[in-house]
Amino acid sequence: MGNVDIGLIGLAVMGENLVLNMEGKGFSVAVYNRTTSKVDAFIQGRGAGKKISGFHSLADLAASLKRPRKVMIMVKAGEAVDDTIEHILPVFEKGDIIIDGGNSNYQDTIRRTAYVESKGLLYIGTGVSGGEEGALIGPSIMPGGSPAAWPVVKPILQAIAAKVEGGVPCCDWVGENGAGHFVKMVHNGIEYGDMQLICETYDLMRNYLGLSYEEMHDVFDTWNKGNLNSYLIEITRDILAVKDTDGQPLAEKILDTAGQKGTGKWTGIAALEFGVPLTLIGEAVFARCLSAAKAERVRSSRIFSGPKICKPLDAEKHAFIGDLEKALYAAKVVSYAQGYLLMREAAKEYKWNLNNGGIALMWRGGCIIRSVFLGKIKEAFDRKPDLENLLLDPFFTSIIEDAQASWRRVVAAAVSNGIPAPTLTSALSYFDGYRNERLPANLLQAQRDYFGAHTYERIDKNRGEFFHTNWTGRGGSTSASTYTV
Repeated sequence: MGNVDIGLIGLAVMGENLVLNMEGKGFSVAVYNRTTSKVDAFIQGRGAGKKISGFHSLADLAASLKRPRKVMIMVKAGEAVDDTIEHILPVFEKGDIIIDGGNSNYQDTIRRTAYVESKGLLYIGTGVSGGEEGALIGPSIMPGGSPAAWPVVKPILQAIAAKVEGGVPCCDWVGENGAGHFVKMVHNGIEYGDMQLICETYDLMRNYLGLSYEEMHDVFDTWNKGNLNSYLIEITRDILAVKDTDGQPLAEKILDTAGQKGTGKWTGIAALEFGVPLTLIGEAVFARCLSAAKAERVRSSRIFSGPKICKPLDAEKHAFIGDLEKALYAAKVVSYAQGYLLMREAAKEYKWNLNNGGIALMWRGGCIIRSVFLGKIKEAFDRKPDLENLLLDPFFTSIIEDAQASWRRVVAAAVSNGIPAPTLTSALSYFDGYRNERLPANLLQAQRDYFGAHTYERIDKNRGEFFHTNWTGRGGSTSASTYTV
């Protein structure tokens, strides 16, 4: 029987850093990589002189581990995870634990949990957020899968996770099968939204207010000391201060085409599947797609012209910066509210018992979206665990009410000056739709009934009672089956 605490497969940067994090917290680690030269390079380099053992075969790695064996997979999401599982199963035994720490699709994790459990082993799919630095010094960790595995891996995962006030780890059990990776997916979707919101405020500062990079740096520095205090505001502040070798702002020279790895897209797809209006994150994903069409945008810019930007007077700039701060904060509230709605619907579908306040706490430190703001979300769910919508919590209601006028001024300035602000605008539209007792969907239902006999409900009748009108006099009384999405 072996005596090593845990194994890790996949020595890319995230894998290496997690190994060093585990070893630094007092655990011994066995490592393996398909390209075995990486194992040797790591053991002789960053892992030299530490409680880290390198192996060139999975059988040898398995033999080195304490029982129940625990191994963490840090390979590219998709087929590589399935292949790795197939290679682990023959060398592991009943009760041993496989942990997928990559950005796997939650539906794959649901499937893999059932498959691994059918072989007598236990499976965990866990989100790990915080990037390379987080992996090394303490990430946010969101585990889900086989509940019986959690007590076994809890001491290790909570030890390596980021800590917040009072030493509370940003890691706790999320739920069965794919719950951990679903929550990580929503985290990444919110990350897309936060980043796009910040980019839009930067664009307005730069092109509408005409601020210099030094001035924008100062604004973000100030914001990071208030309600918007967060990792993404902090790094934006730092980025805006960096100069290229010629003394010009480096950010100004970076090509405006954004990349993406797919988790934001998955969040949008899940929202469509569950019928949740995840409008802000959807716009953030589409904004990246539009940015990628650089050559086409260059051609279009030579054909179309927009309004001339009417910059405000210097005396008005300070007030508009204040408006931007409130608009950014309000839109951020909407983004998180929508993300929590998506998690709620998924929990209903898959019977996950999600701890909403605990999720906010897991995101409070270590991860990319970490911010002071998340503490307020935990407090909201502490006050009312079954909170219907984050916007209805008294704290967030007051934030939105206070921000409304500023938010509308910012969106109006963007639209009237031809500066794209899709997430700021869509968040406001969602809020206006959410606060309205009556929307124009009555006409939409009439249209559906007109062309497809899809029926409608009436305001003067009970819900669940459906009607059809022969709008043209030629359609008869037969109606199509009623369905909802």
